[in-house]
Amino acid sequence: MDEIVSLLEPQIPGLRRYAWALLRDNEAADDLVQDTLERAIRHWSQRRRDGDLKAWLFAIERNLFLNAVRQRKSHGVHVGVEALENAPSSTETTESHMGLRDVLAGLDALPEEQRSVLLLVSVEDLSYQQAAQVLDIPLGTVMSRLSRARGRLREFMENGRNAVLRRVK
Repeated sequence: MDEIVSLLEPQIPGLRRYAWALLRDNEAADDLVQDTLERAIRHWSQRRRDGDLKAWLFAIERNLFLNAVRQRKSHGVHVGVEALENAPSSTETTESHMGLRDVLAGLDALPEEQRSVLLLVSVEDLSYQQAAQVLDIPLGTVMSRLSRARGRLREFMENGRNAVLRRVK
């Protein structure tokens, strides 16, 4: 068990960053990371010894996240009273937070498959090959999704929300 812990522990900060980027909530991100680690330990014997541990863990985390999204869609979203009480007021927004808010809004505007590739490669510094393993897609698809995501985010930052949304007749 000590060997497993020594291999998993260095991966936790990256898993937490990715979870927070997906969920934007500290408690939910911590829960997702904990669920990821529990599943990894429970299925440790099924892990490929010659496989990439980091990619395997991020794949588990992403799959857990997507399962939760599907479950929320079918059951609806529950917002507790404490979330409303702790919501920041519009007067608390400073100029430094506006840039971060714009980047997060731009990320939210991206389709999930583009957002995931962008976060894995640009934020978590996974190689294209590792991202392809995490997302279970071909390497070329990673490259094209990343290119489209960067382009759309750049356009969003330059032109605002209207740049990402397209009119469909």
